[in-house]
Amino acid sequence: MLRSMYSGISGMKGFQRKLDVIGNNIANVNTTGFKKGRVTFQDMMSQTSAAASGAVQGGKGGTNPMQVGLGSKLATIDTIHTQGFQQTTDRPLDFAIEGDGMFAVTDGTNTFYTRAGNFSLDENGDIVNAQGYYLLDTNNNHINIDPNAEDFSIQSNGTVTYLKDGNQSAPVTIGLAKFSNPEGLEKVGNNLYRATDNSGLANNGALYAPESGGAGKLVTGALEMSNVDLSEEFTEMITAQRGFQANTRIITTSDEILQELVNLKR
Repeated sequence: MLRSMYSGISGMKGFQRKLDVIGNNIANVNTTGFKKGRVTFQDMMSQTSAAASGAVQGGKGGTNPMQVGLGSKLATIDTIHTQGFQQTTDRPLDFAIEGDGMFAVTDGTNTFYTRAGNFSLDENGDIVNAQGYYLLDTNNNHINIDPNAEDFSIQSNGTVTYLKDGNQSAPVTIGLAKFSNPEGLEKVGNNLYRATDNSGLANNGALYAPESGGAGKLVTGALEMSNVDLSEEFTEMITAQRGFQANTRIITTSDEILQELVNLKR
């Protein structure tokens, strides 16, 4: 009887965590470059009442094991890196990536990765993100546009040039990182990811030029939005809510039966 109560508790805990992930997905439905999360479960260990036995020659046949499960537990919280839809902004420093690549940015010490392509220029002409982290080129250098430039151009292949005093600058190329296992990346907030031992940074850590190495191409004047599907999230929310309610009913029913057993003493 107590096993059913503890199984119900484990189910409640799992569905609470699922609702946490769903709530975060919905909260970030309009976050640039956000990738939704997904929760999966697995059953816990089972208590064996009788082991399996094989058939005995000339005797009785084999029997299957008898086991009672002890509930469920969290298996994974996955980050789903599917492509989000593009929103046209016509802003020259807004970039969307069509493909699997990610922008590389640095705070001067650490390198982070992001799909959020809303960049701007600082007072020195460096291209930075919303936190002031520098966008890196294929040589892991900051990308600078002279503050006195008359105009600049960024192509879909990542080439950045500017015009100053009628002369065109030497081109530099926006770098894109590619991971063999993007789900292994660690979210660190602010639309940023950190590489981990399991993310598998491709190209030996070097950055690809857009339209090469399978990293994808740039779309200028557009942003990649969240890949959260509200209809899917609300469906999952209903499923989690009903699952939670069903597990609470298991606890309530087990408690009522225990109460009946206690009343037998009277």
